Amino acid sequence: MYEVFADLHVHIGRSESGKPIKITAAKSLNFANIAKECAEKKGINIVGIIDCASPYVIEDIENFLKTGEAYELKDGGIIYKDKVCILLGSEVETSEEGRNGKKGAAHNVCFFPFLKDIKGFSREMSTHIKNITLSTQRSNVSGYELIDIVEKYNGILIPAHIFTPHKSYYGNCTDRLENIFKEKYDKIFAVELGLSSDTFLADTISELEDKTFVTNSDAHSLPKIAREYNKMQVEDISFKEVVKALKGEDGRKIIANYGLDPKLGKYHRTYCDNCNKTIETKEPVEVCPECGSNKITFGVFDRIELIKDKENTKSPQNRPPYVYQIPLNFIPGVGGKTIEKLINHFETEMNILHKLSKDDIEALVGEKIANNINRARSGEMKVQSGGGGIYGKVK
Repeated sequence: MYEVFADLHVHIGRSESGKPIKITAAKSLNFANIAKECAEKKGINIVGIIDCASPYVIEDIENFLKTGEAYELKDGGIIYKDKVCILLGSEVETSEEGRNGKKGAAHNVCFFPFLKDIKGFSREMSTHIKNITLSTQRSNVSGYELIDIVEKYNGILIPAHIFTPHKSYYGNCTDRLENIFKEKYDKIFAVELGLSSDTFLADTISELEDKTFVTNSDAHSLPKIAREYNKMQVEDISFKEVVKALKGEDGRKIIANYGLDPKLGKYHRTYCDNCNKTIETKEPVEVCPECGSNKITFGVFDRIELIKDKENTKSPQNRPPYVYQIPLNFIPGVGGKTIEKLINHFETEMNILHKLSKDDIEALVGEKIANNINRARSGEMKVQSGGGGIYGKVK
């Protein structure tokens, strides 16, 4: 057994030929560039690319395999330069019956072992989605129906960023996941927390006690890869091993979740769209206390306050630690040139965040920047809460 780093939610912005995939993501985010970024700069061993059901991306994957730099593993996944295992994923937006009779929408990340599996999934989902070439288009199926389609093609389904206000199960569909998945709820063995929440907040909901938590970047640009990630204990890097780790089987497991302080997330607190500022009241509110407007974006923290059923925030005994991690590009004074200098010298961001001493960093970039990096690594930096789609700030 050995330990690896995994980020299971990375988008593709454009195909190799320049076709749009995720409209809001950077053009430089394509299949090959993600593999290289993880291997050469980030030090990520397993990456889930979640736009692989697009026919344009499938074509890119086929061409990528022809280069000889990557090949499919017998236990699932694509291995790149024997350094990075790529999981072939698809983010699907389901249509749900939301709270109070309103329609809701939720995102799900689905992973498949082989290219043939995601090809089959893509063909079937093209009958449920108007434009299969684009990322995360609304489907006409529910999560309850989707899980059967995913399993038909040997895949797994993980509810994505489960608390965010616009496109998530708890955010705008339901107070309990079990109401969505019903008798199939046991088939959900992992959920993704999202940037605006953490283990301590999620563990106030009792139905999540036996679910594995994953923390992923939801990266829309190359530098954002691994702003949140997981440390796994596995035998090797493959689809099969990741599934075992997510299920906690045969000694495989998640050893730690590394994530932003949830205050840095862009939907942590409720936000008044009229005042253009976060509302940090003690109790959740549906009307801005300052201007009286009901045009607000409900925050993750506030939503959890409304639906939690446990006051005791103690996590289950087998829950791995949640480590607040501030990525290099969030740290004051650490700009693009400094990051490039650090990575050129120390190889990967994981080395800088986990292995190097303060003295090593100081010798290269000076005392002030080294102090900031060290304070960020030890959780000593103060954070201003985000909300309404605006990230929080490190002070």
